[in-house]
Amino acid sequence: MTGAVTINDVRAAADRIRPHIHRTPIMTASSLDAAAGASIFAKAENLQKVGAFKARGATNAVLLLDDVPGVATHSSGNHGQALAYAAGIRGLPAWVAMPRTSNPLKIAAVRGYGAEVVLCDHADREEAAQRLVEEHGAVLVHPFDDANVIAGQGTAALELVEQVDDLDIIIAPIGGGGLLAGTAIAAMPAQSAITVVGAEPFAVDDAYRSLASGERQPGVSDPQTVADGLLVGMGVMPFDILSGLGVEILRVEEADILSAAAFFLERMKLVVEPSGATALAAIFTHPDRFAGRRVGLIVSGGNTDLAWYEPSSP
Repeated sequence: MTGAVTINDVRAAADRIRPHIHRTPIMTASSLDAAAGASIFAKAENLQKVGAFKARGATNAVLLLDDVPGVATHSSGNHGQALAYAAGIRGLPAWVAMPRTSNPLKIAAVRGYGAEVVLCDHADREEAAQRLVEEHGAVLVHPFDDANVIAGQGTAALELVEQVDDLDIIIAPIGGGGLLAGTAIAAMPAQSAITVVGAEPFAVDDAYRSLASGERQPGVSDPQTVADGLLVGMGVMPFDILSGLGVEILRVEEADILSAAAFFLERMKLVVEPSGATALAAIFTHPDRFAGRRVGLIVSGGNTDLAWYEPSSP
């Protein structure tokens, strides 16, 4: 059902990465509960190392490597930062292929953590990463199609269920699917009680279509969404895990993602990038699914320049 990743892998990852990551807090607000019609417990991975949950998976994967000349990957930003951070723990060089359209803030941050950035077209990111592997003899640490990355991402949900009792639902955004797949695995011991749900923009809804049809669908060509961390298509391994566990995806509109990100900023004083607000948008726009429930919400990241932000009307 979960292929190469088990709950024991997630637990081992939690022990392995504990010295290098934050145990992020659970944020609550009466205004959030009122707006959602539910009890919301937000796992603030926007306060994680490198500003995103990605630090978990990259660190777990890099710590498990044997002696290698370096690491490489492709990323729109957060995984690139995470891999550079994790490589620094091991004293390894890192190379990251990034689309030219990536947020300049994220490009600068990847470089700031010590990685060499190679810019490319979005459609060529995987090929560009493979060229870096071949050129430098580096090991590819894939952003989501990697068992050790998925196990590391699952540690966020593992912490969440330790921090909050009696959750009914856990919701997280999905791009490549590493976070949601790890979340589903982490929730397995309580699967009869906890439902795991994903959130995805309509503009890049290949995960929804894949899980609804039972066949993995190609990613959207030339994807356009404010949720820049969710641009990639779902990976093979996450698809196998999520389809095996019967995880459902809820789709949301661009305007609702921006409204959710603004809610975090204005009402909870949390800087959350639009990708990280996608799950809250799903709660707001699918209220019947969450009404009266105890909901764990994984806020995936906070790396943003706020260019999207317009103050809400009074």
